[in-house]
Amino acid sequence: MSPRQSDSRQRLVTAAADMLAQHGFNATSIREMAKRADAPVGSTYHHFPGGKHQMVIEAVQLAGTRVGAGLEHHLQTGFAPGLRGFLAAWRDILLRSDFRIGCPVMAAAVEEPIDEAAPDVLMAVAQVFGEWEQMLVRVLVAEGHSRKISCDFATLIVASVEGAIVLCRAQRSIDPFDRVSRRLEEIVGVPKESRIK
Repeated sequence: MSPRQSDSRQRLVTAAADMLAQHGFNATSIREMAKRADAPVGSTYHHFPGGKHQMVIEAVQLAGTRVGAGLEHHLQTGFAPGLRGFLAAWRDILLRSDFRIGCPVMAAAVEEPIDEAAPDVLMAVAQVFGEWEQMLVRVLVAEGHSRKISCDFATLIVASVEGAIVLCRAQRSIDPFDRVSRRLEEIVGVPKESRIK
């Protein structure tokens, strides 16, 4: 694959991830992805013989890698400050986008395709969520928590952040995110003076 073809393919995956984050699964069309990626529609079928589902799976994986890299970066400072940094990053995304951007991984999980079942898409989503949870678990265990408690905390954090993002988008307000963040930080022991206000 030439560098130009590779760049076109990457632009298509990025466009798919951006569309998922803003519009959801069913509104993410191949034609619109190609337009946003500045790529010929025909090239999408060349790069993605599996069609829209293949593009969405790769978009979910890309988004998962990006969010995971951010989470891992924040967690290098330890669990409590890492969680605070991760929450602050999502808070910033919501505010900067005027609540128009959500999580593309979640978008692929909650919207049933109108054309056919997509168990392969759901498997990709489950894998990404699992990877994020494992990042949290590793740091919690390293800081002395039991594996069971660490797994519980990890699931609570991922579910809470994803749910807060949905509430913020629906209400066009950062208040739900701030309330969830305060309680999460309290539960996991972020010092009071460092918590999101």
